[in-house]
Amino acid sequence: MGLIVNGISAWILGGENHGHGHNHGHDAYDHHHEHHDHNRRAAYFHVLADALTSVLAIGALLAGKYAGWNWMDPTMGIVGAVLITRWSWLLLKDTSSVLLDQQCSDLEEDVRRSIENDNARINDLHLWVIGPNIHAAIVSIVSHDPESPGVYKQRIQDQCLSLVHVTVEIQRCIDDPKADAKARFAS
Repeated sequence: MGLIVNGISAWILGGENHGHGHNHGHDAYDHHHEHHDHNRRAAYFHVLADALTSVLAIGALLAGKYAGWNWMDPTMGIVGAVLITRWSWLLLKDTSSVLLDQQCSDLEEDVRRSIENDNARINDLHLWVIGPNIHAAIVSIVSHDPESPGVYKQRIQDQCLSLVHVTVEIQRCIDDPKADAKARFAS
């Protein structure tokens, strides 16, 4: 009975429909490589591992009873442990970049490219994932002649479509811009 329940659960969790009821503007590459629900994937691996260990245990018990292969039970236990360890390791590798905020390097370059010019520099930038292919940002900009935060926010969101929540902080630079330019070229 447990094997049947785990099989049905794995079928539901592993289906193509990821069940959050909205359309996405992305191609097949984005869907398979960037659009992961790690919680759903972990639940899928969990029930798949339960189902697999049930199949291995049933096979080992049948082999032991009918063929006299008593060594099958511990062997299948080891095989199951190796497979579960491999799946766990892959899941840890995928999710560790989320936990350490390492998945936004390309997005960081896009944000910098949309803002930085001769008049404005990004002083501090924080990016994080708030959902599958959905990001948030806090951007601190230093400028000699700053524009309104809304202008910078629009530039960022025009360049970075996955940024759905952007907070912009403006700091006016009071130093002489010519002296600042000389210092940049001197270093």
